[in-house]
Amino acid sequence: MALVHLQELLDAGVHFGHRVSRWDPRMAPYIFGRKNEIHILDLRETVKGLAQGCHFLEKMGAEGQEILLVGTKRQANSVILEEARRVECPYVIERWLGGTLTNFLTVRSRLRRLEELEKLESTPSSAQLSKKVLATLARERRKIRRNLDGIRRMDRLPGALVVVDPRREKNAVHEANRLGIPVVALTDTDSNPTVVDYVVPGNDDAMKSIRVLLGKLLDAYLKGRRKLKAQRGSFGDSGSAGSPAVLPPTAPAPPSTTPPVTASA
Repeated sequence: MALVHLQELLDAGVHFGHRVSRWDPRMAPYIFGRKNEIHILDLRETVKGLAQGCHFLEKMGAEGQEILLVGTKRQANSVILEEARRVECPYVIERWLGGTLTNFLTVRSRLRRLEELEKLESTPSSAQLSKKVLATLARERRKIRRNLDGIRRMDRLPGALVVVDPRREKNAVHEANRLGIPVVALTDTDSNPTVVDYVVPGNDDAMKSIRVLLGKLLDAYLKGRRKLKAQRGSFGDSGSAGSPAVLPPTAPAPPSTTPPVTASA
């Protein structure tokens, strides 16, 4: 069965790029032509990039790796939030805070501060605080929650980033490049594809286009996760049937069966 039909991409407007005056020349291999001063993306390249991105994300899911969705533009917010909840993965739809990846320990400390504020809000001792202090704490809580709520359950660096518009999310892409984290990106004609590991050429301004391409990518990630779940289930069944138990990744290696060599006196 085909990954995606060209008509589905056409109906979603995936082929529409930006105005010719706004293009990045490095996107030339992905452009089919122009019409009315608008670049038209080559949908054959879109299908090719989508297939590569899906294969990679399916592998990520099968390995138990976590991915991070990033898209702060208005057209992408609701789609990313919906897809992140569907696949249960972290996301960033507000402003990207510098150091989210490269200074991850500090970001985690801010999330611990959010937990402290939420606990304080529910304790009886908060009633003894003045209105001014309560208002200050409430503002701090709202600010941290707005910027970091999507990654509050991300306890380690992600295995990959899935980005809508790498030009807008250049800070996130730059941090991922520094750390060697692969980037899968929906890339329009005004973006630099050389900073992206898996380029999916497409319209990043239309909600329909974002929904179609992001949906296909995350379907592949879910497929990989289901494979991992099925493998773990089969291992559990074999263990209950009397087969040797499978050690978890963090378990120490079993002792060697070779008898130790004792030095002579």
